[in-house]
Amino acid sequence: MSNGDIFVGEVIGTAILILFGAGVCAAVTLRYSKARASGWVVISFGWGFAVLAGAYTAAPLSGGQLNPAVTIGIAVDTGKWDKVWIYILGQMVGAMLGAVLAYLVYLAQFNANVASGAGKGGAEDEAEAEDAGPTPTLGIFATIPEIDNRVANLLTEIIATIALVLPILAFGLTKGLGESGTQVLIVALLVVGIGLSLGGPTGYAINPARDLGPRIVHSFLPIPNKGTSGWSYAIVPVAGPLIGGALAGVIYNLAF
Repeated sequence: MSNGDIFVGEVIGTAILILFGAGVCAAVTLRYSKARASGWVVISFGWGFAVLAGAYTAAPLSGGQLNPAVTIGIAVDTGKWDKVWIYILGQMVGAMLGAVLAYLVYLAQFNANVASGAGKGGAEDEAEAEDAGPTPTLGIFATIPEIDNRVANLLTEIIATIALVLPILAFGLTKGLGESGTQVLIVALLVVGIGLSLGGPTGYAINPARDLGPRIVHSFLPIPNKGTSGWSYAIVPVAGPLIGGALAGVIYNLAF
């Protein structure tokens, strides 16, 4: 794979990943969305389908890694680091692009993210009077822990990322999966499983680009009442997955 193919593939694939992922979070979160309050199961499956769409699209160009933690895990296992920076650069650019696209899809809903009376109007607004006030938007773009305990949050992200990257590396041992294209589908289901099982404490970033790129975009988008971008917490969903990805590469190298 050429450097250009890798970069383009990771930009496109990660943009699709975040478009779907931030999109499902927006659909569940924003006040005037038809999917509002549909819950964590919907979000987990939305992110799984996001991985499915993004990875399948990028696979012919770059292999569809879409995640610096996966890229680091592969590099630790194989010892090949020369293209790591290209993968990560593409992933970051793609993550920011996908966040902007998700914002544009829900532009009207973001602009209506104000107190009751600025949305549809009339009886529908009156019916939502008890839920008046702006809906927090950072969680649409980046992760927010339920309990702000940095040590516990970091451990969660490390363990959840190992649970992602180690199986991905192991799937590579089964040649039939890669040849049939089933491997990407299984990884997508793995992401759903991680969301349902391990996502409760932190929102399961398990991908530094997935969190950092959209968080940067959130900081400069003109979203009404958007609040803080949570920079004091941002190190956790970056460092945790990177550590987890590296540990997964070490474990895989030693055990397999």
